[in-house]
Amino acid sequence: MAIAKTAPMKLRELVVDTAILPYLVANKRDDAIHELLDALVQSGKVSPQMKATFAKSIIDREKKGSTGLGKGVATPHAKHKSVKRPFVAIGISKSGVDFNSIDKQPVQSIFLLISPEENPELHLAAIQSIYSQLSKDQFRNFLRQSTTVHDVITILDEADAGH
Repeated sequence: MAIAKTAPMKLRELVVDTAILPYLVANKRDDAIHELLDALVQSGKVSPQMKATFAKSIIDREKKGSTGLGKGVATPHAKHKSVKRPFVAIGISKSGVDFNSIDKQPVQSIFLLISPEENPELHLAAIQSIYSQLSKDQFRNFLRQSTTVHDVITILDEADAGH
């Protein structure tokens, strides 16, 4: 059986503009996850009733193995049957968040991804799109220096355009 290939996703298709936090307040992993989920609730992407479900799923996933990839980035994520398309909240921490990263360094850039449970291809395409940018030093550096939502959106647009 052939596996259907999913086209690469643009970051701007994934990121919820109103869930970009250029000054993440939290400095602990679980608090950062809750802060990003709050932004998704306020943006209307996550219902207030589902916030606890997503938080538990993401934190349980983190306990099995950190999504702190090193180099100051983390990609906490969850899948759920109520989700039709993947979406992302972004948090930028100026002080750093302990995510138990592989390199033991604090995380400054967090991409919290929520994907459809029934469509693993979409989840993989979203993860691939995020990782392909977070693996670039310049992208990570510009993201860390962002001070406004507009700054972050500009960086995402440039990344999608291949700059």
